[in-house]
Amino acid sequence: MRFLNQTRIERIREEFGTPVYVYDQRLLEAAADRVMAFPAPCPVVGRFAMKALPNAAILRIFDARGLHVDASSGFEAERALLAGIPPSHIQITAQEIPRDLKGLVQRGILFNASSLHQLREYGRLFPGSELSIRVNPGAGTGHNNRTNVGGPASSFGIWHEQLDRAFGIAREFDLRLTGMHTHIGSGGDPEVWKRCAGLTLAIAERFPDLDRLSLGGGFKVARVEGESAADLAEIGTALQPQLEAFLERRRKNAPAGSPPREGFRLEIEPGTYLVANAGVILAEIVDIVDTGSDGYSFLKVDSGMTELLRPSMYGSQHPIAVVPHGRTLASDEVEDTKEYVVVGHCCESGDILTPLPGDPEGLAVRRLRRAEIGDTVVIEGAGAYASAMAAANYNSFPQAAEVLIDREGGPRLIRRRQSLDQILQNEV
Repeated sequence: MRFLNQTRIERIREEFGTPVYVYDQRLLEAAADRVMAFPAPCPVVGRFAMKALPNAAILRIFDARGLHVDASSGFEAERALLAGIPPSHIQITAQEIPRDLKGLVQRGILFNASSLHQLREYGRLFPGSELSIRVNPGAGTGHNNRTNVGGPASSFGIWHEQLDRAFGIAREFDLRLTGMHTHIGSGGDPEVWKRCAGLTLAIAERFPDLDRLSLGGGFKVARVEGESAADLAEIGTALQPQLEAFLERRRKNAPAGSPPREGFRLEIEPGTYLVANAGVILAEIVDIVDTGSDGYSFLKVDSGMTELLRPSMYGSQHPIAVVPHGRTLASDEVEDTKEYVVVGHCCESGDILTPLPGDPEGLAVRRLRRAEIGDTVVIEGAGAYASAMAAANYNSFPQAAEVLIDREGGPRLIRRRQSLDQILQNEV
C-alpha cells in the first residue's frame, strides 16, 4: 500500500467509518510538482482536469502548487470559484454551453468552445472578443475506445476538416482565436504523443493569433502491476524538437512590421495523473459467500459502484488488499491466501470490483489474504474518477466521506458522509 498501514487504517475506520475515501497530500503535491516541471521551450501552464476529483480541499492544494483548473461544466466552474480559485485560472471545456455562460465569462473565466455551435453562441454573446477552441485533430489514444477522445469516433471538439467553418464564424463575429486545445485520450507512449502533437502543431500553424496551445491530458498512470505510467519528462523531451521548430516558424512568419510575438504558452491538462494513485477506498467486508466447488468465493464489501464505477464501466483494474481488522494474525495466517471475486453492496449484477481486464461483464479472481467478515478491503488507485464519477445514491446508499492525510500524517475530514435526509431533501 502506497501510504497506509494497518494502524492508520484502524484509526481512520474508527474515526470516520466505512466506506471512506482517503487521499494523501504529499503524493498530490509531488504529482503537481512533476506537472509544473514539464520540459518545454516556452512557458508551461498545468491545468488540473477537476472532473477527476473536484473536492475543494484538493483544488486548493493544487492552486497552491501553481496549477490552473479546467472545468467540464458551468457548475464545475462555479465550484472552483467557491473553492477560492481565481477566475482567470479557470477554463470551461464542456459538452454543453453553460446556462450562465455570459455571467461566468464576465467574471473572468475563460471559455474553450468545443463545437461550431458553441463558437457561434459565444460570438453572439461576446462579439469582438477572444477565446480558445477545442479541435479534434483526427487521431487519439486510449486503453479502450471509451477513453480515446480523439479521432472520428469522438464527439469532443471541432473536427479538424471543419476549421474553415470555424474561421468563418470567427470572422462573422470579429473573434480572435488565441487558444487552441486538443485532447487525444489516455495514452502514455511518447511516440504516440509525438505523432499526435505533430498533427496538432500542423493545425496550430493555421491560427494567426494563437498565443496558447493545450495538448490536453490523458497521461496514463500505472495502477496495477504490469501497467506502465506516462513519464512526463520523457514525453516533454520527445516533443521539444517539434515545439522548437513550430515556435521558430511562428517567429519567421510574423507579418512584416508587426510587434514581436511573445508570451506563447504551452498547456497540459492532467487529471488522472495528478490524483489516481494518491487515493484509496477503505471498505468493510460485510459477507463472504461461495457458489460451490465449480463457482467462486465472493467477498461482499460495503462499497462498490456507489464509490467506484470504473470497473463496472470499463473493466478497469485496481489493486485490492485485505487488511485484518481488530485482530492480530498468527504467524501461520500471514501468508494464508485464497482466490476471491470482490463485489459491491448494490443489488446490481454489474457491481463487480474485480472484473476481467477491459471486460466489465467478466469475473476475475484475485488471490488475497484469507479474509474474515469485518476485515478491511483497501481499493487503491481510487483518487481519480472515483468520488467524482460514482453511482451515488443508487440503492439509496449515501455518499461516502472523504479524508485527507495531511503533510504531518494526520487524517482530517474534507467531506462529511451524506445522510438519508440529504438524499431526500429535494423530493416534493
